[in-house]
Amino acid sequence: MVLRIGEARCRASASGRWMFGVAVGILAAVPGATSAQPAATDAPAATVAGEIAHLQEMGRLFPTLGKSVQKAPGIIPRLELDPDPSGFVATYQPGGLSVTMGNPFFQNLGTNGRTCFTCHQPADGWAVSAQHMKARFAASAGQDPLFRPVDGATCPSDDVSTPAARRQAYGLLLAKGLFRIGLPLPANPEFSITGVDDPHGCNTNPLTGLTGPNSGIVSVYRRPLPATNLGFLSSIMWDGRETSLASQAVDAILGHAQAAQPPTSAQQQQIVAFERGLYTAQLFDAGAKSLSTNGATGGPVAVADALAGFYPGVNDPFDGNPRGIPFTSEIFTLYGKWGGFPGAGPTSAARQAIIRGQDVFNQTRINITGVTGINDVLGVPVVSGSCGTCHNTPNAGNHSLAAPLNIGIANAGASSPPGLDISGLPVFTIACNSGPLAGQVFQVTDLGRATITGKCADIGKVKGPILRGLAARAPYFHNGSATTLRDVVNFYDQRFSIGLTDQQKSDLVAFLNAL
Repeated sequence: MVLRIGEARCRASASGRWMFGVAVGILAAVPGATSAQPAATDAPAATVAGEIAHLQEMGRLFPTLGKSVQKAPGIIPRLELDPDPSGFVATYQPGGLSVTMGNPFFQNLGTNGRTCFTCHQPADGWAVSAQHMKARFAASAGQDPLFRPVDGATCPSDDVSTPAARRQAYGLLLAKGLFRIGLPLPANPEFSITGVDDPHGCNTNPLTGLTGPNSGIVSVYRRPLPATNLGFLSSIMWDGRETSLASQAVDAILGHAQAAQPPTSAQQQQIVAFERGLYTAQLFDAGAKSLSTNGATGGPVAVADALAGFYPGVNDPFDGNPRGIPFTSEIFTLYGKWGGFPGAGPTSAARQAIIRGQDVFNQTRINITGVTGINDVLGVPVVSGSCGTCHNTPNAGNHSLAAPLNIGIANAGASSPPGLDISGLPVFTIACNSGPLAGQVFQVTDLGRATITGKCADIGKVKGPILRGLAARAPYFHNGSATTLRDVVNFYDQRFSIGLTDQQKSDLVAFLNAL
C-alpha cells in the first residue's frame, strides 16, 4: 500500500565493548552518584533534572582547569555579515543593534568561562562549526572556553593536562563538532541496554555512565542547534526535552556553563528576547552573488517577513493544519523569479543552478519507507512524499508541529546509514522487553527521544532542524555524520532510492548553500 500525501486525511501524532550481566557496585561508594532515577513525574523535566545533576556532579569530580573567559564583540549590528565557506551568512535584528555589555547572553554567568556566545556565534549561523572549533583550538592550545571537559571532552574524566591530551580528549568536538550529552535513563523503560561498544569508555565506566541495563547515564554526542530563527520552532532541542526557551537558557547555564545558581528571571527574559530577535540566512553566494536581487528573496530580512505567516501546524502534510489549508510541497519560494533574468556568464549559471535545486527540493517525489514516526504511525509501508513532507514550514524547512522521526541517521550495525560517517560514536544494543515492539533488538548511536519517554517506538527519533544558514554550520545531522551538504544529499538519495542525477545533486547542494 502506498499513501500519497494530500490523498488521505490522516494525522501522525507526534572505551571498549561492555556487556551488562556483571553486577556493578562502584557508585554505591561515590557521594552524589548518578545512578538513581529522577523523582519528577514529568518525563522531559525528569530528563533535564537528571542531565543537570550529572553535569554538576561531573564538574565536582573532574573540575575545569582552564580559566579563560569567552570574549564578546561590543555590539551585534542590526545587519551582521560574516564569511562562510559558500559566501556570506547574515543576521538581521529588526529591533536594531544589540549592545553586548550587560546582555546576559554574552555574560559569564557560570564558573568555567563559558557564555551562551561560546557555542552560538553569528559566523556559524548562531551555532558553531567544526571548522571554527579547530581554529579556536589552534589559537588557544585547546583552552578556549569552548573546550571544557564536562561536555566538550568525549568523557569528563579525560586527561586534558597537555595540548596533545586535549587534542585527543576533544577529538569528537574537533572532527564533527559534537558535544557530549549525558542523560539519565527514564524510570521503567520498555527496553534494556544489553551492550555498549564505546571507544571512549564514558558509557561503560559506572562513575560517568551506565550502571546497569536500565540505570545510570547514557552519553550521546550531538551538534549544537542554532540560537536564531527561533520563532519557527515547534520543539526545543534535538529530542524535544526542553519545554521553553527560558528553561533551556537556565539549564544551559547551570549545566554547560557549570553555574552555581540559575540566572534570574530578568536575565532569562533578556536572553530569550535577544535570541528571538535574531534572523539568519545566507545573503551572498560566491557564485550567484547577492541572493536578494532581481526578485530573489534570500537573506535574513525575508526570513523575518516569513515568520509573520507562521503558526503551529502551517502546511502540515498529515492534516494537522488547524486552519484546514491543504499541504503543498512548494516549501521554498525564494528564487523562482530569477528565472525571468536568464542572462549569461558564471553568475547567471550559478543562479540557474540554485533555481533548479529549489525545484528539486520542492518537486521531487520520494517514497518514504521505514521511517518511525511516519510509516509505523500511519500503518502504511510506503508514503509518497517529498522533501517537504518532513521539512514543511514555508521558507524555513523544519516541521511546523513537533514531529520527531527516525530516518536512520542514528542506526548502527547492519542498518548503518548509507554514506554517513558514524565512526567514533558509541553503539548501543537495545532489547525491547515490553510494549508493541517487545522482542525487537536495535543498534543505534543515539537513543534519541527514547531516553525521555522510555518507549521503544521513540528509539533514534530526533527532530528536523530549521534549514536556514546551512552553509555556515557544517557538519550536518544531529551526530555530525555528514561532513558536507553533498554528503547529506547522497544519504537521502541512497536511503530512499530517489535516483537523483549528478546534476540534480549539484543543483540541490547549490540551493541548500543559498538558504
